[in-house]
Amino acid sequence: MDINNLNAFLEVARRQSFSLAAEALFITQPAISKRITSLENELGTLLFNRINRKVTLTEAGQALLPHVQVLRNELEDIRRIASNLSGNMHGELVMGTSHHIGLHRLPPVLRYFNQHHPEVKLDLRFVDSELACQSVERGDLEIAVVTLPSELPEQLQAQSIWTDQLHIVVSRDHPLSQVPEVSLAALVQYRCVMPCKDTYTYRIISQALASVNEHIDVYLNTNYLETLKMLVSAGLGWSLLPHTLLDEGLVIVNTPLQLQRQLGVIYHRKRTLSNAAKTLLTILNQFRTP
Repeated sequence: MDINNLNAFLEVARRQSFSLAAEALFITQPAISKRITSLENELGTLLFNRINRKVTLTEAGQALLPHVQVLRNELEDIRRIASNLSGNMHGELVMGTSHHIGLHRLPPVLRYFNQHHPEVKLDLRFVDSELACQSVERGDLEIAVVTLPSELPEQLQAQSIWTDQLHIVVSRDHPLSQVPEVSLAALVQYRCVMPCKDTYTYRIISQALASVNEHIDVYLNTNYLETLKMLVSAGLGWSLLPHTLLDEGLVIVNTPLQLQRQLGVIYHRKRTLSNAAKTLLTILNQFRTP
């Protein structure tokens, strides 16, 4: 059974769209339709209802979905085991990372990896940390370099690589920029711009401000820390940003909070890592910083 056809089935089922699944797999829509048709012919049953551009699983598709997920992961493991036994390091490494880590932490790591192992094709997917963890758990990603959650599902393993110091920041012309020390009660008198509520970073600040949460005035939420930085610089409110994003346009607010988050690698405990993934883990540890 062709693993590409299985991947196509899983992506269409997840996204309920042939076009979105094609984008996720970096192929054309006719190509993904061909893969689905091939799998349906092989199995002798329709897997999707296609009515007025709406794509849903048939009863057979729903019954087969969990089994196809398991089969796809097992086939991937077989491929990796065979490749590892041969000592070869080639093919494709499918990994995910957040936009912030991809922009500010990974470049020297990827440069080193590519220079020393050009035979490996990196399939690098930018995705929110929370979704990346789910993708590793499902088997869509082999590894992910992301913000680590405080609690991991049992199937996942985490390894911390960097500690990200987090700061409450404002623009230089913000009223709080001139205050020597700011209490939490005083902080929440001013509006803020925040990460989205489903992000690990939001949970950190939400827990830290638990005593005054009901008074927080959130102007808007976004998943992109670089966007939050721009909004703070424009004077739209205070926010929580990592030290790597600070510049002369921002002022750290002196509050009682001392916050940080862990950035690192997520992989599946029960699946075999390819030689390429193991090598990337070794390189990441060489770039480890406190």
